[in-house]
Amino acid sequence: MYEKVESCPSCHSKDFVNHMICDDHSVSHESFAIMKCKNCNLLLTSPRPDVQSIGAFYKSEDYISHTNQANSLINRVYKIARNYTLRNKFQLINRLASKKSLLDFGSGTGHFLNYVQAKNNWKTIGVEPDEMARTIAISDHDLNVVESLEDLPDKKFGVITLWHVLEHIHDLNKTIQTLRKHLSKEGKLVLALPNHLSLDEQIYKQYWAAYDVPRHLFHFNQLTINQLMQYNNFSLVETKPMKLDSYYVSMLSEKHKYGKINYFRSIVNGWKSNNWARKNDNNYSSLIYIFKKA
Repeated sequence: MYEKVESCPSCHSKDFVNHMICDDHSVSHESFAIMKCKNCNLLLTSPRPDVQSIGAFYKSEDYISHTNQANSLINRVYKIARNYTLRNKFQLINRLASKKSLLDFGSGTGHFLNYVQAKNNWKTIGVEPDEMARTIAISDHDLNVVESLEDLPDKKFGVITLWHVLEHIHDLNKTIQTLRKHLSKEGKLVLALPNHLSLDEQIYKQYWAAYDVPRHLFHFNQLTINQLMQYNNFSLVETKPMKLDSYYVSMLSEKHKYGKINYFRSIVNGWKSNNWARKNDNNYSSLIYIFKKA
């Protein structure tokens, strides 16, 4: 079943305008509308599959965060990049941690959790709704991963991470408030999100892979994510770029637009995007936002 978003989760306006039509290039090949809130400019997919229906749109062998398959060159590139970024992610949370306890929400097949768990004195738990990904995380890495936030123990964490997860959540405010309750007083909430004000979005437009409709229900930029988090009583501490994402997203976008990947053009466009972002308000393809309780 499909549902229409009736009000903006950030400002509660009910006034939307059509922003763009995008296709689902991964599973259904259906077209979906991206709407813009006329009051705060947040972009969202509407109509969208409801909670009970959305799972069918993840049933693709190419969806590597749920399957961990390296069945194509682009997925092999992704896995190589992931090994590099795991170290950088850990260094970030290790610097931020008020206490060495991690909740990774949307933990997928568990690679980040496993990396952190192997470090001294870190206690970890993951939340992963997808049964296949959760099973892989538990069987391959012997991790503590539960199905939903409601299954978490009554405890607080020094760091809570969502690596490209928040844009998939139907009920943003309820989820953020639940995460807030599990965050320690001095804890940090770390969000990694695509940024639709990047140059690679401007190059590929409706073919930009990071729109990823209908799996991506919301499409943020620096202003709109900050507005949403302020509404939920968080304040921004720091913003960091994810520079590799521009190359990976450009590769996927090439495939969406032309039916095959031009790797040279992807690399050039990724480089252009990062170089442009340095001069234009840090509008990289993806950004990491670090929040604390306000």
